[in-house]
Amino acid sequence: MNHAILESIKSLPPLSKTITETQKIYANPESSIADLVKVIEEDPMIIANLLKAANSPLYSFQAEINNVAQAVTLFGMSMTRSIVLGNSVRKLLNVDMEPYATSSEKFAEMASKQATLIHSWYKKIDKQKADKLFLAALLQETGKILIASHIIQKDEMITFRSEIEMTHNIPMVEKSYVDETTAAVTAAIFEHWGFDEDFVDMIRYSDDPSNAPEDIKEYAMALHIVKTIIPINDPLGEISINIGLKTASDAGYNHEILEDCIDDMLDNL
Repeated sequence: MNHAILESIKSLPPLSKTITETQKIYANPESSIADLVKVIEEDPMIIANLLKAANSPLYSFQAEINNVAQAVTLFGMSMTRSIVLGNSVRKLLNVDMEPYATSSEKFAEMASKQATLIHSWYKKIDKQKADKLFLAALLQETGKILIASHIIQKDEMITFRSEIEMTHNIPMVEKSYVDETTAAVTAAIFEHWGFDEDFVDMIRYSDDPSNAPEDIKEYAMALHIVKTIIPINDPLGEISINIGLKTASDAGYNHEILEDCIDDMLDNL
């Protein structure tokens, strides 16, 4: 791996107490929603982010959500954990996404859209897999934060940004500048933080699902399709959608189910 990026990963601070406690609660089958609410209520920043997500048009809840218990109950423990983790990780890494021609807010919005699409799509295929994929989709672009930082340090932002804006193959541009793709960097980040091997590998192979281990291949392909449809430089654009739907069809999915989920998302934006 690129030495400078690897050193940045090695120097990352540990995850916050709220995150580690959230992880423990989620992993414990005896834990309840009340346990999770109690942990979240001790962190004002996470409360704000969770309520912001709950009131986003992406999730289409019928009434305004104004407290943590409401949000956690509506999202469920799995999605709540994912949203808490996603927001906390981005804050921890101090996002500056200008090399990708976007803002930190739009970067977070893109990640939420990827997660929302994969969950709405996959819950029609396999609810258990949908929950597993939601967190991976929410976090799979995290590596872009370190790549962006590296591009800024190398003073290559103008040329990198120009190529990113024009391409339909973001990994190829990333590799030409830093010898790594977002998928590889993201996998290394969560490996450093001790996430489970399946989670790390489904992200690691999301640029090349055909070479993924058999038990990971479906997850990697689903992540690949969603980030093709919602890339950072053309989220839910016509070309991106068409490429993603063709990729899904070629992979053996019923592309009409996915297309319906995309249409629903577009209607709610």
